[in-house]
This record gives sequence, structure tokens and C-alpha cells, in this order.
Amino acid sequence: MEYTSLTPEQFAALEGLDDWRFVLGAIHANFRAGSFGAAVALATTIAAAADELVHHPDIDVRYPDRVHVALTTHATGGLTTLDAALARVISAAAAAAGATAEPLAAQAVEIAIDTLDADRIRPFWAAILGYPDTGGSLVDPLRLGPPVWFQDMDEARTQRQRFHIDISVAHDIAEQRVAAALAAGGTLVNDNFARSWWVLADADGNEACVCTWQDR
Repeated sequence: MEYTSLTPEQFAALEGLDDWRFVLGAIHANFRAGSFGAAVALATTIAAAADELVHHPDIDVRYPDRVHVALTTHATGGLTTLDAALARVISAAAAAAGATAEPLAAQAVEIAIDTLDADRIRPFWAAILGYPDTGGSLVDPLRLGPPVWFQDMDEARTQRQRFHIDISVAHDIAEQRVAAALAAGGTLVNDNFARSWWVLADADGNEACVCTWQDR
């Protein structure tokens, strides 16, 4: 099947894909199927549709009735029209099964480590996590644990922690997530890069970023 690449902006402009959100290199959909058995049945239907298109998503079934689907085209390392085509089929199957979409539930978490020398510390993190060391970001081969990436520093940082958590969310819920974190006692450290990311901190100064695909 022929396909072409899509940017996040192009995908967001497509009609009929309201169930889906672009988060951290893939499009995600979340459905409530009504029961665990119905969730498994929906996942089976999705698998059959994927086999027909010879394009296979990650499918996660969780109690009590949740189905999470993530789509990306591995051959290109990004989003394509093939993903959009399968997304439409999956949404139609979910609707036919009576499942309810939760598009704003799309989320992906990364761990970022600040360092002066990523090559020096990466082997340790690869070994302790059991992730392969490919010389860049560390990714769980089972795609279950969060990826770990290394942020270069120009000089040693002593006034704050070396770790932070990146939470990539659906673009249309990002400001709500930031507001919720601030209402929960957080502080806004930096919004100069919004809507790409906002840097926030808890009351002890530990930092986290709320991230989207916008303005990248």
C-alpha cells in the first residue's frame, strides 16, 4: 500500500479523526469498551483490521474496559497516511462496538537526564534498565517502560536536580494540565517555549515539563 508522510499539523487538520491525538511521535486513541471482555473483543477486531492493511499498531488492554492504541509507521520513523487510514478503520470499529473514545487521555512519559557527557553515563542506564544502548535515547524494547533521553549541559548544574519528567499530552489539554499542576501547589518555572513545553516545579523544586507537538 502506498503512503506519504504526514506532519502533526497535517494530521490535526484531517477530518474524521477526532478520536486520535498526536503525542511523542505517534497517534494515540483510548476507548472504553464497557467490559473487559468487550475490550478484548475490540482489540481482536483491531488486530484483524491491521492484518488486512499489513500495518500493525501497539494495542494495550487494561482492566476494567480500556483499550489503548498507538500508531506510527516504523519504516519511516514517523506518521504517514497509512496511520491515518488505519486510524479511521479503528475508530469505525470502536463506534460499531459501542465503545466510547477518550481522546484527551492520550499521554506519554519520558525521563530526561541532564549531563555533561551522555556517552559516559548512558551504558549505566542501559544496563540497569535492561534497555539496548544504541548511542542515543534509551528505549524499552518491549515499549512498556518510559524512554530515557540525555540533555546536554554546558556546565555542571548544582542548584537543581539532574532528572526531570517530560509528560507529553494531547495538545488541547496541555494548558488545563498546567493549570491543574499549579493549583496543586506547583510553580511555573518557564513558559518561554509554550506551546511546545512548559517547565513546572513542585514545592521542593523538582521539575517536570508538560509537552505537546505544537510550535516545534
